[in-house]
Amino acid sequence: MESFDVIVIGGGPGGLACAKKLALAGRRVLLLERRKLIGPKVCAGGITWDGLVQRVPEHLVERAFRRQLIFSRRQQVCVYEKNPIIATVNRRTLGQWMMADAAGAGGRIRTGMPVREVADGTVTAVDEQGRPQRFRFRHLVGADGSTSVVRRFLGLGSNKFGTGINYQVPGQYETMEWHLDYRIFGYGYAWIFPHRDTVSIGAYGTRENMAPARLRTHLIRWAEARGFHLEREHGRAALINFDYQGFQFGRTWLVGDAAGLASGLTGEGIYPAIVSGEAVARKIIDPDYAADEIRRLAQKQHRHERILRLAGRNGVLCSLLMEALVLMLRMKLLDFHALEMAD
Repeated sequence: MESFDVIVIGGGPGGLACAKKLALAGRRVLLLERRKLIGPKVCAGGITWDGLVQRVPEHLVERAFRRQLIFSRRQQVCVYEKNPIIATVNRRTLGQWMMADAAGAGGRIRTGMPVREVADGTVTAVDEQGRPQRFRFRHLVGADGSTSVVRRFLGLGSNKFGTGINYQVPGQYETMEWHLDYRIFGYGYAWIFPHRDTVSIGAYGTRENMAPARLRTHLIRWAEARGFHLEREHGRAALINFDYQGFQFGRTWLVGDAAGLASGLTGEGIYPAIVSGEAVARKIIDPDYAADEIRRLAQKQHRHERILRLAGRNGVLCSLLMEALVLMLRMKLLDFHALEMAD
């Protein structure tokens, strides 16, 4: 049985960022990813300038936008900044680049290896031939998303989920847009994100507020009125976990969606995943490291949850809150980065 200093389960941005930093510090790292191909994910593909844009090579950026158009039922605002506010990337390309980066740092990466069992000090995965493979670890990092195997091993339940639905359709579109309308999306929202040769059209909402099937139906009808015929396209949906209950459990760690660090209000997940993945790596390398980044992520998430609870009291209040948010953006009383919606 092979032994590793750290085993990372999950090859998303959080797991890859964690594995790279650990490998650069000389730790023996194994990353296990259940899918054969790292990268593809249900995602709008938007990354923020303050978050990930400046960390990726220029050739990965498909489109960059200095303007953001935000619409509510009664008003709209155009937010403009000197630097690009949000850029779009292809998640498959981004994942492949991050995988090469982590492997180049010395991390060992095995794909097509779903984990079947986690026990104290060992992980059992199954290879492509269906053969069980066991590995021993000193530290275990769960970066395996909203339905995390590691989270279940720790006995942590999850009761706070959002749903993201995305359609990637061929075509060109010139503006990046956000649409808030309680009648259609509850206290969620819809987006239109232009990529190089495609357009991401999707919606996000909490499961408590709107069932995924209803959200999908409303999205298709809404898009039809804007000339996008989504019923002809293949849409994909994913759960987003925002039930944060901690990130360190002895020598077992959780990052990103596995930790429940996504925003329940906006569905934002890539940036929290990378920040928490790197912070956990630093904490493993240096146990005295404070990991204040994760504390700040959790504080922001709690602020977003308070808005959700307030909006959830009734539809009229939710609609008023949305109009107030857009008005504050128009009057420059609110920074767009305080919201940082979907990724």
